[in-house]
Amino acid sequence: MKLADLAALAGVSTATVSRALAGHSSVNEQTRERIRVLAREHDVRPNQLARNLRMKSTGAIGLVLPLGHAKTQHLTDPFFLSLLGFLADLLVERGYDILLSRVIPDADDWLERLVDSGRIDGLLLVGQSDQFAAIERVSQRYRPLIVWGANRPGQHHLTIGSDNVAGGRLAAEHLIAQGRQRLLFVGDPAPPEFADRLAGFAAAADEAGVAYTVLATPMSPEAVHAAVATHLAGGTVPDAIFAASDVAAMSALRALAEAGIDVPTTTSVIGYDDVSLAAHTSPSLTTIRQDLAIGAELMVDRLLKRVAGEPAESAIVPPALIKRQSA
Repeated sequence: MKLADLAALAGVSTATVSRALAGHSSVNEQTRERIRVLAREHDVRPNQLARNLRMKSTGAIGLVLPLGHAKTQHLTDPFFLSLLGFLADLLVERGYDILLSRVIPDADDWLERLVDSGRIDGLLLVGQSDQFAAIERVSQRYRPLIVWGANRPGQHHLTIGSDNVAGGRLAAEHLIAQGRQRLLFVGDPAPPEFADRLAGFAAAADEAGVAYTVLATPMSPEAVHAAVATHLAGGTVPDAIFAASDVAAMSALRALAEAGIDVPTTTSVIGYDDVSLAAHTSPSLTTIRQDLAIGAELMVDRLLKRVAGEPAESAIVPPALIKRQSA
């Protein structure tokens, strides 16, 4: 069966069938799915190479984690795995191959080399790390570039991400409502997302007149555990900890347990992300949820619009407090 035959069955034009099978956003999702079902039923497989050559397309999307600030982090981080899984599923459903890479920037032009490689039709960056300036520079000329990260006033590059300031505020307000008075923020305050979480947390504490301390540490589990253990050994026991990520919060829970400090009786703990493991720690972890399923859909939608030359804007995903046993 040819595309024209499939178009007749679907009651649409051949061009619409072609765009639908390519996952083009100009065809609404209901029509795209109906055409995909018919294509599967009748074993219609467009010649992908011919289509790519005709459209000057590679048929691939880059999916990249820039780790300028955190060389010890890996793709096995539960947050990365969750978001990458959602993004990969959505891209494959739309007929794209995926070029996955963990990049430790080794030169100022690392991002230029990626977008100018000729290997991809667009690029999804998971996180800004300390590479905000490089991302901003490249986005001025390369439009199919979408970033999961923080949004700054006046920035050029398009971002999808949690409202991290609001998330930090949610954590502080919950702890303060429990009567906690000695708050501790644990994490790396340099990357934009973590900086915003700290900013929201600090603002809520300041408004309530509650003291807080910042324990700056690299975000690997080992580094966080060591930093919290050292802090506790110094005799300073906070009555609440807000960690910049769930992985950091889990390391804090371990350090507290080893020090014989009860959670939540003596110290409450809140994380950020709501990774799948958060519900299975002991005690289970109270956290700030980022809705990664919605975030991934927004990222892919905006990217494919940009690939098609259509306008697309940044979007913010509201955070939510998920109450469990640790706070």
